[in-house]
Amino acid sequence: MNQQHLAVITGMSGSGKSIALNALADAGYYCVDNLPLQLLEPLLALEDQSSARKLAVAMDVRGGDSIPRLPRLLEHLRRSGVTVYLIFLDTDDGTLIRRFSATRRRHPLSPPGDDGAYQGDTHQALIQAIQRERDLLCELRERAHVIDTSFLRPAQLMTFVNKVIGVNATHLTLVFESFSFRRGITQDADYVFDVRMLPNPFYEAGLRDLTGLDRPVIDFLAAQPQVNAMAQQITRFLRDWLPELAHDHRSYVTVAIGCTGGQHRSVYLAERLAAEFSPDWPTLARHREIDPKP
Repeated sequence: MNQQHLAVITGMSGSGKSIALNALADAGYYCVDNLPLQLLEPLLALEDQSSARKLAVAMDVRGGDSIPRLPRLLEHLRRSGVTVYLIFLDTDDGTLIRRFSATRRRHPLSPPGDDGAYQGDTHQALIQAIQRERDLLCELRERAHVIDTSFLRPAQLMTFVNKVIGVNATHLTLVFESFSFRRGITQDADYVFDVRMLPNPFYEAGLRDLTGLDRPVIDFLAAQPQVNAMAQQITRFLRDWLPELAHDHRSYVTVAIGCTGGQHRSVYLAERLAAEFSPDWPTLARHREIDPKP
């Protein structure tokens, strides 16, 4: 019998969970939105008797105060042999406030009578609802693969989700993510390395319009002693501490590499580090500013 796979999409209201579910549906998962916690095991048992071996569910604060119990339930399912992918979608507070205000959607934790017109006192109520949601989900976030959707296009989010479910969920997974400091630090990082002091291909003839995925940029950066020193030092740090992180039952570790524009240095180093660690750990490389092309 084939292994049963469960992908759980959770996270902040307004962070893009419906888009993530669409990506999983396209990948062949049977998808259920807003599933109550108490129905997860019965649904898995039902799907186990059918031809469906891949199930994706969205579970969040809409299901009530039971959501903090989800981490223990997922650990029980893992021990019973289910392959579990836990993906937490996060978004910064300012972006969430703008999204709710623009769509006039009611936040699930807003007080009764809220009509979604967040102004004045109701604006403050939205801020409080977002903070309460973060408090309820904090343990779940710590155990999940976090994707910061603050700056992501829908196509990027779908690509990132598909990459996550394409790796071995039974081992600690390393994610190397490039980003631009100009657009802000990514919220999903466990470690952030600033590489803006390294030689910048942007100022080299013929390299400005390329990225760290292109051979001329790769060759230029690989020839720079400072770049090699940075790569070696990050590698040494991670090799020293990854065994401890795995021993602490971490499922994902995201290492963010930032440069000014998120096009050259950070992209090159994210790819180089992913290649360095891929023989020993399930590894992903993703690029917030360029992956995929619009």
